[in-house]
Amino acid sequence: MTIRVKKINRLLMLATAPFAGLLFVLLFQSNQVAVPLEIQKYAPVSHLSDQSQQILTHLDEAEKVAVQTSSSIERTTKLYNQTTSTMSRIVQTASVQANKPEQIYNKRITSKLGAASEKVNSNRINIELYRLNPGTYKAYAMKIKLKEPSAMNMTLGKDSFGGSETTLTAVQRSGAIAGINAGGFADGGGKRYPLSTTVLNGKYLNGFQSTFKDLFFVGMNKSGQLIGGKFTSKANLDALDPSFGASFVPVLIQNGKKVPIPAKWKASPLRAPRTVIGKYKDDQIIVIVADGYNENGSSGATLVELQNKLSKMGVVDAYNLDGGGSTSLILNGRVINHPSDGSLRPVPTHFLFFK
Repeated sequence: MTIRVKKINRLLMLATAPFAGLLFVLLFQSNQVAVPLEIQKYAPVSHLSDQSQQILTHLDEAEKVAVQTSSSIERTTKLYNQTTSTMSRIVQTASVQANKPEQIYNKRITSKLGAASEKVNSNRINIELYRLNPGTYKAYAMKIKLKEPSAMNMTLGKDSFGGSETTLTAVQRSGAIAGINAGGFADGGGKRYPLSTTVLNGKYLNGFQSTFKDLFFVGMNKSGQLIGGKFTSKANLDALDPSFGASFVPVLIQNGKKVPIPAKWKASPLRAPRTVIGKYKDDQIIVIVADGYNENGSSGATLVELQNKLSKMGVVDAYNLDGGGSTSLILNGRVINHPSDGSLRPVPTHFLFFK
């Protein structure tokens, strides 16, 4: 039993020896163990109030800058608005001033026509109808301002080469607001064909024919300006960029000068219903339609009378269109003139105006 106790004591001593040694070291160690900890940067800042004051100072300065910037923006915006308003007034004034010459010129035109009896105004066209009664004949003048080229066009009778119809029918069929008869014609084979050079939609319907027997061409170019005259070559007419036009005789005024009227056209017939077309220097168009009772030369206007009238009105170019029983003037769905045949004559070409 004593032996067994001894063995147990030895085993206990061996098991507890390391712990006893560690305890001894801890108890009798002369130098203390120090754990290095960097806690300085976590220490409270001693001058936090100073930094806060600096931040507040910067914020005050930023606020002052913001107020100054806002005030500057406000002043700039106000100045911009004032400048814009001033520029708008300047533009309006300039526009009014720019339109004054046109208005003055238009008043000069209308002063020689009298008071308009009827007007048509739209964003495409302006039309004014006047009654003329110089004493020797009665007539109607229609002043037209095209605001876009498409406001005027030419149509063939029944939309076919060789076809014919009255101007009233052409106006109604095409939805036009006004219309007049256009070029001369020649009958053949039961059909009615346009005379000489005729252009529609920029194309020659029956080729180009050089001017002969006082014939001229009159129509519109693609910019909406009245063009016309005698042409000996297709190239000369092409240079004017024609959109449409027809032919007849004679030229009355060219470039502001009266053109001598051939004797045969002065007297055959002397007086007759007439349709003439011309333009002013500002490209406004003038149409004069004279009434007559027949084609035997005893009633209506002479070409010289119309030429003189147009010249005094300041027209720069003017051309005589087909007359007699062909003369027709349609406005707002009504026949304005008094056809000498008693009713409108079917013709192959018509100048139409669109609202």
